[in-house]
Amino acid sequence: MDNRYPIGQFNCPSEVQEKDIQMWIKEITTLPSRLHALTVSLDELELTKTYRENSWNVRQLIHHISDSHLNGYMRMKLALTEDNPVVKTYEESEWAKLIDYELPIRVSLQLLESLHERWTYLLKNLTATQLQRTYQYPDGSIMRIEQSIALYAWHGNHHLAHIQQALIRTK
Repeated sequence: MDNRYPIGQFNCPSEVQEKDIQMWIKEITTLPSRLHALTVSLDELELTKTYRENSWNVRQLIHHISDSHLNGYMRMKLALTEDNPVVKTYEESEWAKLIDYELPIRVSLQLLESLHERWTYLLKNLTATQLQRTYQYPDGSIMRIEQSIALYAWHGNHHLAHIQQALIRTK
């Protein structure tokens, strides 16, 4: 197993079924509670554990998830209100070096809980037409909202697995 991708790399689905969307929304819905359950009793030493050498630590992973999912939510809102908008990318590794990544993880866990409540309410109420709306990255690649739902469900599970790996890693 490649510990960079403990659940495998993201494979963007070309065709999406309603049952897939419902499963992904459920994963996004439950991510905050799954993260909370895994991390609520961690001490400072455990928050500094990494899943592999030179990787982000548990604290950074939690703050990264909230940053990333804020961006995902905004990208979807842009796609719903503009015609195929170009979305901004960001330097995730540079964001992880900023001072706010030193905050207690409860700050990002609370943010995720509120964000995911709004986000999943929106997602559960999208029409079939809205699920087909798109945004594009600066490189020109296009993502439909239904594919983006898959991406962020995968993303949350991907980093949840990283945290699990870090907590069992002995070094």
